[in-house]
Amino acid sequence: MLKPELLSPAGNLTKLKIALEYGADAVYASVASFSLRTRSAREFSLESFEEGIRYTHEKGKKFYVTINAFPFNGQIEPLKRHLQTVSAMKPDAFLISTPGVMSLAKEIAPDIDIHLSTQANVMNYLDARIYHEMGASRIVVAREMSLKDVIKIKEMLPNLEIEIFVHGSMCFAYSGRCLVSAVQSGRQSNRGSCANDCRFKYELYAKNPESGTLFRLEEDPEGGTHVMNAKDLSLISHIDEIVKSGVIDSCKIEGRTKSEYYAACATRAYRMAIDDAASGKFKREKYEFEINTLKNRGFTDGYLVSRPYERVDTQNHTSSLEEGTHQVHAISEDGEFIKCKFKIVANEAYEIVSPLDSIIEVGESELGSVYDNNGKFWLEFKQLVSKKGKIFEEIHSGNENEIKLPIKLPKFSFLRKEFK
Repeated sequence: MLKPELLSPAGNLTKLKIALEYGADAVYASVASFSLRTRSAREFSLESFEEGIRYTHEKGKKFYVTINAFPFNGQIEPLKRHLQTVSAMKPDAFLISTPGVMSLAKEIAPDIDIHLSTQANVMNYLDARIYHEMGASRIVVAREMSLKDVIKIKEMLPNLEIEIFVHGSMCFAYSGRCLVSAVQSGRQSNRGSCANDCRFKYELYAKNPESGTLFRLEEDPEGGTHVMNAKDLSLISHIDEIVKSGVIDSCKIEGRTKSEYYAACATRAYRMAIDDAASGKFKREKYEFEINTLKNRGFTDGYLVSRPYERVDTQNHTSSLEEGTHQVHAISEDGEFIKCKFKIVANEAYEIVSPLDSIIEVGESELGSVYDNNGKFWLEFKQLVSKKGKIFEEIHSGNENEIKLPIKLPKFSFLRKEFK
């Protein structure tokens, strides 16, 4: 049985390290202005980007560079220089959307694999074959694809690797090429500057073209204004089917602009699901619980297991963002101190989330305790003492003081609490 690679987003160097610690087999990231996430690309310098590639390889994992924007003529020469610069860092693959950029990458860096972006909208084996013959070793199929159709592509092209999105935000246009942001704000989504206009609230009007009379349409107060807001994709419940199909080479999580906790929790949940499915121990409720702790727009399983005309639940008309079941309160990057992300108060219990297979020591000190309760680990502070020795009764996000942990935790551990 083919066990798919787990591919996680790396929005910056810290998120990259978190994704790898929490079980990713590979990460994808970008630098400069040639990807569809220019905001995350700005969080890397060339130096930290090269460090990220080196760190990933030292972990025995893979690093893919996203160069999937659609360039204009004036960008071709800078793009050539970018390809030369990044190829010298020895990433494992380039993620590219267009035939022209594919050809350019093959000319400049013939030894680096080409992965075709979902932006190319491959939905059948004819298109897949053409791109494969052009040099793509892997294709990220369109999100509209069914698993049945993906199986057909693999049957026709057994040497072509296939990657699918399994989790994350969904574009209103699904596989991209959306122009709403460009029309409304001049921000080109196909060049990495999407303003997320589909998430906005809209008022609807009806106009009589003969009289010019304009009527505002009355709407259900519970919804109707978020007319283009797609729910987030979550295929966590279907990982067993995906693994058993034997045709998926890589399961990809969207989210380079999401939080550190998102990078950790989504990676951790899908790592557990893939490993358990491969060993015949799949328990969907366990993974669904973890995914539901994340902020989201509501979840849909998209079209991989259902045809588009069968679906009526892929949009959230009520809200552009919903809270998950848990609030993240702190992160510890080094295992010795925490940085507050929401609020930490003495004498309150916080659940510890740490990388899979990490060892959490239980114990007590003058600062607090770590204990096991029904298979989950919890931390409770007796007092909050900063690195500089300052004592707090409570600490909130925005306070830069790092607080000493009572017992050392695994690196990149989080403290969270369930909403009541």
